[in-house]
Amino acid sequence: MTTTPRTSHSPATVLVANRGEIALRIIRTLKRMGIGSVAVHTDADAGAPHTLAADLALRVDGYLDSGAIVAAALESGASMVHPGYGFLSENAGFARACAGAGLVFVGPPASAIEAMGDKIRAKDTVAAAGVPVLGGFAEKPGQPLDDDALLHAAAETGYPLLLKPSAGGGGKGMRAVHSPDDLVAAAAAARREALASFGDPTLLVERLVRRPRHIEVQVLADGHGNVVHLGERECSLQRRHQKVVEEAPSPLLTAAQREAMGGAAVAAARSCGYTGAGTVEFIAEASGGDGEPELSFSFLEMNTRLQVEHPVTEEVVAIRGGRGIDLVELQVRIALGDPLPFGQEDVSWQGHAVESRIYAEDADRGFLPTGGPVLALSEPSGARVDSGVAAGGEVTSAFDPMLAKVITWGPDRAEALRRMDAALGAYVLLGCVTNTAFLRRLLRHPRVAAGDLSTDLIETDPPEPAPGALPEHVYAAAALDHQLDLEPGGAGPSADRFATPDGWRMGGPAWTPWRLRAPRHDSAVVRVRRDGAAGAPGAYLVRVDDGAPVAATARRSADGSCLTVTHAGRTRTYARADDPATGHRWLGAGGTAWTLHEEPVAAALRDDDAAVDGTVRSPMPGTVLAVPVEVGQAVLAGTPLAVVEAMKMEHSVPSPFDGTVTGVAVRPGASVPMDAPLVTVEPVRAEPADAPPDPSVPTPATREEHTP
Repeated sequence: MTTTPRTSHSPATVLVANRGEIALRIIRTLKRMGIGSVAVHTDADAGAPHTLAADLALRVDGYLDSGAIVAAALESGASMVHPGYGFLSENAGFARACAGAGLVFVGPPASAIEAMGDKIRAKDTVAAAGVPVLGGFAEKPGQPLDDDALLHAAAETGYPLLLKPSAGGGGKGMRAVHSPDDLVAAAAAARREALASFGDPTLLVERLVRRPRHIEVQVLADGHGNVVHLGERECSLQRRHQKVVEEAPSPLLTAAQREAMGGAAVAAARSCGYTGAGTVEFIAEASGGDGEPELSFSFLEMNTRLQVEHPVTEEVVAIRGGRGIDLVELQVRIALGDPLPFGQEDVSWQGHAVESRIYAEDADRGFLPTGGPVLALSEPSGARVDSGVAAGGEVTSAFDPMLAKVITWGPDRAEALRRMDAALGAYVLLGCVTNTAFLRRLLRHPRVAAGDLSTDLIETDPPEPAPGALPEHVYAAAALDHQLDLEPGGAGPSADRFATPDGWRMGGPAWTPWRLRAPRHDSAVVRVRRDGAAGAPGAYLVRVDDGAPVAATARRSADGSCLTVTHAGRTRTYARADDPATGHRWLGAGGTAWTLHEEPVAAALRDDDAAVDGTVRSPMPGTVLAVPVEVGQAVLAGTPLAVVEAMKMEHSVPSPFDGTVTGVAVRPGASVPMDAPLVTVEPVRAEPADAPPDPSVPTPATREEHTP
């Protein structure tokens, strides 16, 4: 069965071949345009926000099953398919399959996807059009360079180098290499991740720019020969080569530099016969002393789709003086055959916009992916939030860790950043650790405030770390929250005043002790008692550990979702939720969320510095990719014991000390939760001074030989 593409003058229905926040964002525009929307979903997403938002939703086995998605489009009566970003958005075969079925693909032609989708071919194509490119070398598809050839080519290019998968983007598989000693191992890891992520291990190797800035230009091209650029976005704040914060315009570029970079982006789009919305990415280097810096830039890649960070462009672009555009609407109209409704001379820019990506990750543990239930969600009302999650949902390791995007606009950069700080402070998600508090610290970094950005800033000049100790007000609030459970009408098991352990006595109130622990923090004993002198309901005295008693009040909202506490003269309102799966209680305020669980008062404090038992556990929920050790094998501190992948991130789990592997609990392909046992290592025991050396244990000389 096939359908006939409709013109822009007849009704249309669009199937959105994606999920999460981008699917919702596309559906929102389609509804405003009066165009029908169809969602696809897996079993896990049957109740997801994007599934519920569409006019019709159809089940598929997976978002990468192009045949099933084309069949769903035909079944639904859709005439168009919008791929969003990720998944099949840059898959030329999918674009051809849509065209073959009579469906309009909302994106560029398959030939342009192929030309720009392979980094090696893309580099050759744009270089022929006069776009500047970086020096380097490339492997041929299916013919990886052997170690000697790789080392020779690298020596000719010169270190440092950046290894990149030719077939994909998003920072996946990229490795920086600073010396020949690291090259072979880094290339093997990059090929493995490239094969897993994109099905192609071919590598492109380029000169690594020191302190680079990542600047990209939004382009639009119609089917009538018109190509324009909409200015640039600064995307230099990255971790693991993936963007964290983006802004428009760049604080670096002058008007003349913007015109030069925009012209190069237009040339790149024309070189491959592009139509639709696309992004040309550049690596930029600024040099020079006082005054206007000199700028050199080189082509990085072209993304033949909508970008995650497209909202900042939408917020600042002004067409004939009217601020704000909708790139999804323009994509759809171009796909329907309409010409661009404006030319380059009609484009200007107003104000400044910033976007922060909310990730399910623990920034204080090396940005490891997290997960869990969305017990409660509070989003800022004074900012644009493109979100893909809702309370009651679940964050799993099956998809990318990005949950939402917060976007703010201001008349200038300083005001946009101020509004972003306020918006992040109002964003609270309970049940899953996110990077929101880290984002606030990052945006307060002096270099970020000054616009002195580079892609290695987070790695080499990180923002202030999170406080080492949990704030006293959080322990106090958690104890008061538990105390409210014991009040008459609370969650306590009994209304009998003599049977309720809340410290009530005939002669007056007594202290009720609570021992509370938060992950990676010492436990605290918090004592609470009613403040008889205050005489007001909800009035207490609180002592955290051995501190002095502090007057406090506490009350919950009618629905129990908020806790308002006055402690040490300051009033704070916390979002609160209980996780029925673990029994842990979550509190959140100011963009930070904490999970605190009650421990028996008589329980011994855990000594986090005690000798470990040798059980090495998974630092995140995910899938085991490799276990390169076996029982009986001698290992050194730092030796990889297992490789775990989650949310498109590969993490090597090292041995904590020299020793011998005594147990392997998992096999490649196994799904593991966080803290699941992986490998057990028996540490090397100290030998008596006169004892002969054990030949099975690596000697110091052997360790030196294996030290990178």
